[in-house]
Amino acid sequence: MNTRFAALLAVVVAPFAFGTEGASPKPETAAATDGGKLKTFSYDCSAWEEGVPPREVFVVDGTIKIAAKDGNKAIMVDPSPIVDANAQLGDSAAGDESITVRAFASKKGRSYPRFGVSVHGNSGYRLIVNCAKEQLELIKNDETLKTAPFTWTTDTWTMLKLEAKEREAGKWVITCKAWAADSAEPAEAQISHADDKMKGLGKAAVWGTPFSEMPIYFDDIKIEAEGK
Repeated sequence: MNTRFAALLAVVVAPFAFGTEGASPKPETAAATDGGKLKTFSYDCSAWEEGVPPREVFVVDGTIKIAAKDGNKAIMVDPSPIVDANAQLGDSAAGDESITVRAFASKKGRSYPRFGVSVHGNSGYRLIVNCAKEQLELIKNDETLKTAPFTWTTDTWTMLKLEAKEREAGKWVITCKAWAADSAEPAEAQISHADDKMKGLGKAAVWGTPFSEMPIYFDDIKIEAEGK
């Protein structure tokens, strides 16, 4: 190869090679459309830096960080202050929405945490694991609408799944599931609720209330949000 041409080629190629190898890692967050309406967001937190959450995590209340957990990273609810901490992720839905997460929490003495997920904004539906009462709770506007028994084990990962779907015009069905992360997803929802008045607007979120003064972790988050 001509020496002068080789030198010129190196100058042209080098910036592109450096830009690819030297770029800072991006979170594993994918958005895809299904028929131009359904967007899917996946977060495993592994590429995020510890500390302040990235822009994908919109903190509404409480102290929320990215922290190391079990050889990976996770969204962490810090136990100070003890509030109903929550953070929103994904796009705002204008229709069906669902969220699935893996959550880790711990009790301390006689104090138990609460944790869960929500869809359609802060005024939407929440699925909460009330560890002290050993039950799942479906909550809307701070009112507990339905409950179901649930055996929670401290210091283990728990899977949560909340779906809100419009089965036919104006007829919504909200379903809730929770199960140990090392077991299979239940075939049937533990809680099911019908609603013919909801608007179906807003973002999905994770929630944690660290009454036990221990951190609460969320990882492997998947959100499906229908847009306009």
